[in-house]
Amino acid sequence: MRLRFVSGYRIIRGSGKIIIMKESSYRVHGEQICRSDFMIFEFEGNRPVIGKGSFVFPSATIIGSVTIGENCYIGAGARIRGDYGSITIGPHSAVEDNCIIHARPGEHTEVGAHVTMGHGCILHNCTIKDWAVIGMGAIISDYAVVGEWAAIGEGAVVRNKFDVPDGAIAVGIPAKIIGETSEAYRNQWSGFKEIYNRLADTRNPNDLVPIEDFRSCIDCEGQEK
Repeated sequence: MRLRFVSGYRIIRGSGKIIIMKESSYRVHGEQICRSDFMIFEFEGNRPVIGKGSFVFPSATIIGSVTIGENCYIGAGARIRGDYGSITIGPHSAVEDNCIIHARPGEHTEVGAHVTMGHGCILHNCTIKDWAVIGMGAIISDYAVVGEWAAIGEGAVVRNKFDVPDGAIAVGIPAKIIGETSEAYRNQWSGFKEIYNRLADTRNPNDLVPIEDFRSCIDCEGQEK
């Protein structure tokens, strides 16, 4: 097996290009591009493909056969492992902090468009359809299917081969269907999803600035910095 680190991936806003950066910062067409050593790996000849306008936090790890659509948000500490199998994430989806996405050997995890994956959730060899909401800390197990606009409660465990229908709400361990998402819920969550789209598209690329000397952030009143 061969695992090769690919240093410095960055999609320049609006260009759709991926470049490798060596200096601490660049200014491209008036935009400040900060130094970036992303943990993105080629594995056995398979390189991740990251769509135009997507934002990948530097501490996220993306390995091998992974395809990420346009305008996605990949949060700090996320782990997306396309080593055993392959992973596809549709456009405008948010993989929040510390999520784990994996697949069985030779198989596939499919995440649709406009999907929200809450902090710390785990997706393994499953299918998540468009607009679904996966709550924080939830686990979606092998061959499970979460339908369009379905919602999985925080900490729920969707067991092997379980099917959550379109628009259903599932909670608990193991997860059970308790109701349906309302129009008001969908309207509210459309707004929440747009917040992460803006984080990916403009806010993080423009305003997330690494602090090289973090000592300046420490309150050292009465002490020598």
